[in-house]
Order: sequence, then structure tokens, then C-alpha cells
Amino acid sequence: MTYLLISLPFLAVTVLTVAVSARVPGIGRRLLVSSAAFVVLFVLTAIFDNLMISAGLFTYPEPLISGIRIFLAPIEDFAYPLCLAFGLPALAALLAQKTARKKESA
Repeated sequence: MTYLLISLPFLAVTVLTVAVSARVPGIGRRLLVSSAAFVVLFVLTAIFDNLMISAGLFTYPEPLISGIRIFLAPIEDFAYPLCLAFGLPALAALLAQKTARKKESA
């Protein structure tokens, strides 16, 4: 199994969560903040993954990666910061909406 195949379920859940949360008010602000968070996480991932790979802390078997790299880090490593930056705020918005509905009905 390749790292891309391992990442696909996480990416799919993130896309689905963001799509469902689009009905919650404030989607524009959430996407803006998520984009800013992703840029920060992307830069940090690029820096620290490259440092750890160059230090020999770990390697990636060539047959298991796509071959697309940002310096030494395979592109698949950047799926997790993407999921975190967009999926977590979307999930928080959905949970906040659910909590607000429960309070209204009580």
C-alpha cells in the first residue's frame, strides 16, 4: 500500500466534513483562517520533515511514494497538515451547531 492510498481516506473525510459544514454560518471566515493555518503548517512540515529526512531519522521507500517531493519530503506528507487545517475547524463548526440546536430545543 502506498502512502497516497493511506492518505486518501483522511482526505475524503476532510472534504466531506468541509462540504457538510458549508451550511454552517461563517464558512468564509473558517476557510480564510484554515488557509492561513495550512500555510503555517505547510511551512513547518516542509522545514522539519526535510531536516529529519536529511538527518537520516527516517526514509521513504521509493515504490511507496508518488515521486513528487518538496526538497526531500514526499508530497504525501503534506496531506496531514491539510486535513488538520481544514477538517478540524469544519468539525468544530458542526459540533458547535449541534450543541446550539440541543440548547434551543431544551
